[in-house]
Amino acid sequence: MRPTAEASEFRRELVGLLPKLRRFAMTLTRNASDADDLVQEACERAITRSHLWNGEGRLESWVYAMTRNLWVDEIRKRKVRTGSGTVDFSEQDDLHIEASADKAVYAKQLHKLIMTMPEGLSSVFLLVNVEGHSYREAADVLGIPIGTVMSRLSTARIRLAAMISEQTERRT
Repeated sequence: MRPTAEASEFRRELVGLLPKLRRFAMTLTRNASDADDLVQEACERAITRSHLWNGEGRLESWVYAMTRNLWVDEIRKRKVRTGSGTVDFSEQDDLHIEASADKAVYAKQLHKLIMTMPEGLSSVFLLVNVEGHSYREAADVLGIPIGTVMSRLSTARIRLAAMISEQTERRT
């Protein structure tokens, strides 16, 4: 059992991660309701298993990996329940981003573009380019080789640049 001061610090850090964790969950689930449920489940699991956290590395990476694993389990459950190999994630909601009006509009547009990319690309892009994780950390969180992270990130950047260019051309 963790001492009270240590448990309080752990929970404070976890609460500080909530906005980042929700953004990450959105790249996985593609819908706000599922993302909120996933974040809640991940936080509950992190708290109940806080005794397993050794304090090494980033708490953020540990919780992200836990979140991803929970989502993979949920996808498997849904496939079993529906009896199909696919799951429908058609509903997409925007994240609430605190920023000035101009930045908020740009961030909302950028988020929409990121969310149009396949899950593997959007998750890698978010972890590395938005959240600032290293390639190694992103690979560990997603359970993929570092080379795959680099490849997906390159593809995501190229796609995003093309989408931004296309939108800019449409406006002119």
